[in-house]
Amino acid sequence: MLALLLVVLLPFLGQAAESKPNVLFLVADDLNCALGPYGDPNAVTPNLDRLAKRGLVFERAYCQQAVCNPSRASFLTGLRPNTTGVDDLAKWFRDTAPGGSTLVTLPQHFKNHGYFCQDIGKIFHNTGDTQDRRSWSIDEVLHKGTHADDTVYKNTPPALRTIQEDFKAPVTEDHDVPDTAYRDGQIANLAAAMLREHPADGQPFFLAVGFWRPHLPFVAPKKYWDLYDPEDLTLPDPPYAPEGVPGIAMHDSKEIKGYGLVSKDRDFTDEEIRHYRHGYYASISFLDAQVGEILDALEEGGHGEDTIVVFTSDHGFHIGEHTLWGKTSNFELDARVPLIVADPRESAGHGMTTDSLAELVDLYPTLAHLAGIEGDLRKRLEGDNLAPVIADPSVSVKDAAFTQHEHPFYGPRKNREAIGYSMRTDRWRYTEWRSLENGEVTARELYDHENDAGETRNLAGHDEHSETVATLARKLSKQFP
Repeated sequence: MLALLLVVLLPFLGQAAESKPNVLFLVADDLNCALGPYGDPNAVTPNLDRLAKRGLVFERAYCQQAVCNPSRASFLTGLRPNTTGVDDLAKWFRDTAPGGSTLVTLPQHFKNHGYFCQDIGKIFHNTGDTQDRRSWSIDEVLHKGTHADDTVYKNTPPALRTIQEDFKAPVTEDHDVPDTAYRDGQIANLAAAMLREHPADGQPFFLAVGFWRPHLPFVAPKKYWDLYDPEDLTLPDPPYAPEGVPGIAMHDSKEIKGYGLVSKDRDFTDEEIRHYRHGYYASISFLDAQVGEILDALEEGGHGEDTIVVFTSDHGFHIGEHTLWGKTSNFELDARVPLIVADPRESAGHGMTTDSLAELVDLYPTLAHLAGIEGDLRKRLEGDNLAPVIADPSVSVKDAAFTQHEHPFYGPRKNREAIGYSMRTDRWRYTEWRSLENGEVTARELYDHENDAGETRNLAGHDEHSETVATLARKLSKQFP
């Protein structure tokens, strides 16, 4: 009887498997929206430009915490940082989240529904050689190490180095080397090979590709530096801290100052600022070229018409704006991320942009829905399904996006004073800084994005905005009691 049942059902099971779309999940590290699809005047990103033409660009997508580990733990579990318990670079969500040992991650959910799931590069934030083997069909590769190790400097014997100084790595490199001198070139090669070799009529796949760039140090082969004239690059805008900003909202750009050949005890000169911005843009163009290699392989492998492609970053990044270099703030530049979703089956938004608010925590329920494997996920995930927006870019599914961060972030945890909870609505960014000792609100920020997109003026203390502050504070307290 069982054999007869299988004979009857197998053709239908095969059809169901064939109808499942593949997923190509591309994640950059420390990438803000300095890209062609977002209208950046400097960026040379032809491959992300072509991806945008076949997909929908989310103009207002936000991470849940602007630093690698908390953000990745959040969007890979569909849970916010307060739920995962991951708020720094060392914690592992399997240890800190309630039921973490049995928690089902985004790729794991796809694996459980018959997908071949592979990770090439940095997807989870791995301390040491952490393998979340239950999430993948085979072991992760090129997923571990430090960013400083991914340099020609670190991979050159000390006696042969052109720079004879003792530091973890220089802040920039512009050597005339092939792309594969760095991890991202190797990652793209492996991902492209997988896409070419995977049978077009085979098991549906979820391929996650995690790039290491443009994270510090700003390193890229010389040909990508040559795409830019540093004198033509725009300078940071705004170059100063917001008027009326509370001190707790700022930081001392410790990350960039931890690399070699960077001045530690003075402001950067205009020449240095141009050089570091040059390095960031060169790293972006290097990343863009790797995306291009992968997109070419997607077509060559016969997967272009049945693969959902997602491109995003774990968080944004300051390159001199507000006097800041790095992430770990609640400002727009750190909270906002690029997000492009290209579903070949849904042509309504191709080549379009949407102003609908989105969060990275929404990716899990969205991709599961698009793949037809959503089930009862809404009961346990904290994000929203963005599929209605992908079908109609004029639609909104949420009226606020939330980001958070403790300060001061770097250094001993005992030195942390407050946590900032930040909410982005259609018009406003409202942030409350709450004491870690007693939960009291110690400072507030309010920025009017309708009239001040650069967040140059904190309006929270202005009498004429007191009602707005009170309204937003009530809304924020519902998300973060």
